[in-house]
Amino acid sequence: MELRNPFLRGAPSRIIHSRGTIALMSESSTPRIVPLVDLRAGALQPPAAAFAAKNRVTAQGVLPDALGRKLRDLRISVTDRCNFRCNYCMPKETFDKDYPYLPHASLLSFEEITRIAKQFVAHGVQKIRLTGGEPLLRKNIERLIEQLAVLRTPDGQPLDLTLTTNGALLARKAKALKAAGLHRITVSLDGLDDAVFRSMNDVDFPVAEVLAGIDAARDAGLGPIKINMVVKRGTNDHEILPMARHFKGTGIVLRFIEYMDVGATNGWRMNDVMPSAEVIQRLQSELPLVALVAAFPGETAQRWGYAKADGSFDPEAGEIGVISSVTQAFCGDCNRARLSTEGQLYLCLFAGQGYDLRTTLRSGTSDADLASAIGHIWGGRTDRYSEQRSAIPADTSGSARRVEMSYIGG
Repeated sequence: MELRNPFLRGAPSRIIHSRGTIALMSESSTPRIVPLVDLRAGALQPPAAAFAAKNRVTAQGVLPDALGRKLRDLRISVTDRCNFRCNYCMPKETFDKDYPYLPHASLLSFEEITRIAKQFVAHGVQKIRLTGGEPLLRKNIERLIEQLAVLRTPDGQPLDLTLTTNGALLARKAKALKAAGLHRITVSLDGLDDAVFRSMNDVDFPVAEVLAGIDAARDAGLGPIKINMVVKRGTNDHEILPMARHFKGTGIVLRFIEYMDVGATNGWRMNDVMPSAEVIQRLQSELPLVALVAAFPGETAQRWGYAKADGSFDPEAGEIGVISSVTQAFCGDCNRARLSTEGQLYLCLFAGQGYDLRTTLRSGTSDADLASAIGHIWGGRTDRYSEQRSAIPADTSGSARRVEMSYIGG
């Protein structure tokens, strides 16, 4: 059976799903049936304990990969479930009532997550982001936050502890999250128009409840708050200026994200991508902007500040960001690792396989051996998918299939 990559130019315009397969359709072709491969299975194995012990990588607070990129950021998915069905992430055609979500026993416990996180922090991680799925669906998530909040970097500093959410449960959870030790929050919001928002989340959830959650997070002291808007041409790009007007001067940072070719279920086409340069051009037509320097090494967003009449940055008006994950690769200083819901370590958002840390963890390995295994995995990292994307042929082998964003988090 021929397997093709549906993520690059020339991709099909429709996806028809049935259990276990996807039929990829274009206006001028017959269906091609592609099996849905569960990338949660068949993980790579970390270095064996004996190898790790013999070739010890000691955690020293700085861990470069094979390209010299230092580990600084760990993103932890705490659930593969979500209460939205956004078509660019968890389309209903695939994630229906029969979708086989991970059983609870397969998930890492909060204690296991904390133990793994501790070893990453020893290797230099300074920021931990909790994600999903929708992380606020994980029961008692506040307990995990409490455990992570007490971790310290090798020089004794607290972590930057944050969480990304769709905001549906935020109004009722914000105070408890702050009390548990969460520092700040990022909310995914793809438009202010209620009809557009309900259509994109595909569960008829009203935008007013997400806005109420953002207000509750601000009142609870979670900040600075960031808003992520995935821009899909022809779907919600007309919401760019209304979103900017709404959040300008509020202290909330709005970020526009290019629609990405992540996973195998969202029917990604390059024609649906609005490049960040075009987003900035549209904003500049009404709201003059000035380029700002990066806040820290490895920052994914390019920062732009609202400008005063003299062209200088107006801090009171605030800033926006653009994340150009398709048109401008930022692999060169990528410092992020990703831990999946059941303990697979992924070195790239576009990876096809992860490393099974759960089995290593549950085999009774010591902290030193766990840290050494992580060191070997990151030390051998050469991933730079976004830089290489343009060189990947439209027709490629099944080995190019990638993990779903809903499973690994953004």
